[in-house]
Parts: sequence; C-alpha cells; structure tokens
Amino acid sequence: MARHSLEISRTAEKQLRKLPAEDRRRVARAMLALGEEPHPPGSRKLTGYDDVFRVRAGVYRIIYSVSGRRLVIIMLKIGHRKDIYR
Repeated sequence: MARHSLEISRTAEKQLRKLPAEDRRRVARAMLALGEEPHPPGSRKLTGYDDVFRVRAGVYRIIYSVSGRRLVIIMLKIGHRKDIYR
C-alpha cells in the first residue's frame, strides 16, 4: 500500500506544541502511523462529516481527514478527550 503524505493544520501544530513532552511523542507516533494505515483499528468516523475521523493516543484525540485521491492525511485538531469535540 502506498504511504500517505501527512499535513498538519496550523491549529493542530499549536495544540501539539502545548502538550507535555511524553504525550507529544505518543501523539507524534500515532500521527506517523496514520501515514502507513489511515484507518487503523480503533479509528472512528465522526458523525456529521463525510471524511473526518478520530484516533486515540492515550487521553488525547487526533482529528484528521483523509483525501483518498491525493493520498493525503490532514491533521485538523489534537486535544484532550474532554475538550476536543467542543
């Protein structure tokens, strides 16, 4: 399977920088894994959106969109599970 290219939104980049170091590493590993498998076990499609998914990384969630034609994964938001869906 072809490797997807990863893009990160400015919002997600800022949210990632604010995380503690250990959590940042965990989230970064999960993001890199999405390049190999955009729909890993445990990923869920968000209700109300056509192509937006979420994957868990500890207590944090990565909200991302997959563009199948271009093989691009765009990270939209990264945040704690209690705040990410607001």
